[in-house]
Amino acid sequence: MKAGRSMLDTLHRHQLVDLGPQAWADLLERPWDAQAREILTHWRDHALPLVVARQPAEHAAAGRMALGLPAPGRWQRRRMGFDVARGAAIGTREFPSLDELMASPLAVSDALWQALDSLQQRLHTAGATGFVFGSHGWQCLTGLPYLRPGSDIDLWVPVDGAEQGDRLAALLQAMPQEGPRVDAELVFPRGWAVAWREWAAWRAGRVRSVLVKGLHGVALREDHEWCASAAAPGVPA
Repeated sequence: MKAGRSMLDTLHRHQLVDLGPQAWADLLERPWDAQAREILTHWRDHALPLVVARQPAEHAAAGRMALGLPAPGRWQRRRMGFDVARGAAIGTREFPSLDELMASPLAVSDALWQALDSLQQRLHTAGATGFVFGSHGWQCLTGLPYLRPGSDIDLWVPVDGAEQGDRLAALLQAMPQEGPRVDAELVFPRGWAVAWREWAAWRAGRVRSVLVKGLHGVALREDHEWCASAAAPGVPA
């Protein structure tokens, strides 16, 4: 997707943003410490993306966006965040899908491979596509060692409404308990996301409200408007 005004209106959580040469130069001119400068230089030199962070309400009017990156262990897993001009982006992309992750040369244990395969089958059964962020996603994107023993599998899954959300949650609930924990966010057409376990508990009536996450913050919701079907599922434009 090309940078431009349309892109600025459609930022979403976990979206990846590529910066142009001038934006990287401007970013590196800031007064960083030595470690931060080394991280940012590596990101620039390898054309690695930054990730969309929670956006303060005033950022859009000011023409800014909040981005970040989680560095791997070689830099003490340092998390960095910064604001840049929205016009600094030259494009956006997504974390690898689970299918792409499994087709990559990522070295994993037999137990992890079995968990990924089981998860992939369940997503296909639900007619859904999962995009893998967290340690697995960043390692796939960067080639740097992010994974640790027992690293969770983090992914976000666009769903077209409550029915598909229920179907996917039931399939995830039936996964074998052995292996890494699967932390999947169900992302509904209006952009609100919910952890699948919390969704299942709310739909079963075990809790009265559910914590939902959006681009600008979080909210406790008891109504069903936020998860209503409003568009076909897929990656936000």
